[in-house]
Amino acid sequence: MHTPTERPDATGAGTHDLRHHGDAEVRGRDLTDLAVNVRADTPPAWLKARIAASLGTLAAYPDGRPARAAVAARHGLPVERVLLTAGAAEAFVLVARALPACRPVVIHPQFTEPESALRAAGHEVRRVVLSAEDDFRLDPAAVPEDADLVVVGNPTNPTSVLHPAAVLEKLARPGRTLVVDEAFMDAVPGEREALCGRTDIPGLVVLRSLTKTWGLAGLRIGYAVAAPETIRALEEAQPLWPVSSPALAAAEACMEPRALAEAAAAAERIAVDRDHLVAGLREFTEVRVVEPAEGSFVLVRLEGAAEVRERLRALGFAARRGDTFPGLGTQWLRLAVRDRTTTNRFLQALDQALQTLTAVTR
Repeated sequence: MHTPTERPDATGAGTHDLRHHGDAEVRGRDLTDLAVNVRADTPPAWLKARIAASLGTLAAYPDGRPARAAVAARHGLPVERVLLTAGAAEAFVLVARALPACRPVVIHPQFTEPESALRAAGHEVRRVVLSAEDDFRLDPAAVPEDADLVVVGNPTNPTSVLHPAAVLEKLARPGRTLVVDEAFMDAVPGEREALCGRTDIPGLVVLRSLTKTWGLAGLRIGYAVAAPETIRALEEAQPLWPVSSPALAAAEACMEPRALAEAAAAAERIAVDRDHLVAGLREFTEVRVVEPAEGSFVLVRLEGAAEVRERLRALGFAARRGDTFPGLGTQWLRLAVRDRTTTNRFLQALDQALQTLTAVTR
């Protein structure tokens, strides 16, 4: 096994654009979107109706208590362990500003907002960069013992690696805050390896988002789960009424048994559709897929990825560039899982793009 590397990188974000996200790949263009990990054809009609019904309450200040109670009940927790946020992105800012940390570490490659938020709050961030040669598997021993705040994704964006809960538990210890980003956990059948709902792990903070499964990126709704004293510290850093009434209505609706059943069924479909995508990608000798992929996206490596990405755009498909993620480079692309028909069209376009690239480089 190759040892992950620790990179202090206290002087800045280096060459990586930590504020670049997949929406930039499709903005202003009519492209089939494989760059953004929001589930297609969402939000569903019933959820739109619930959100629309909340518009009649806009004259009143938002009351987050029912939604907070619904989230707590969904995870079998007291409400004191739950905080609603304006998406997971706000939660990262709250963690960076409100929780004590002198030696924060971010495990990469992963979603870049945690590091961006920590840097914006004045922290010097150390990176533990997992190795592509080990398919980005985590060795807890790679995290410095003196780290007092550790951030890791599970399943991790962009690698689609699902770390075992037992491995993540080894990162926890007294005096350390362990932040686990589970924004994509509801896309994993059975949510296996989830830590959300656990109360026996010291310093654990789990962040969740309703954006991906329910198509609510424009509404901004997520939540944090942690010990009551941690939740109080995060809440004190929030402005008044941080989550809008429509977002609260969506959160409450998405915790209902009907919604949970729909999300579980969607996770099963995503797994089948992902297997179809991975099988198709394996047919290309130029493409290496990080496996096993467990999220609603896959990470691939191929030489000339930047050129292939541009050729895919010309053919009507947007793919997420990988070089903005620390630990990756220009040879990486992230692809969202879509339905079989869309995937087949994409694979045909990829074949054409690769053939064109081969012809040009001969």
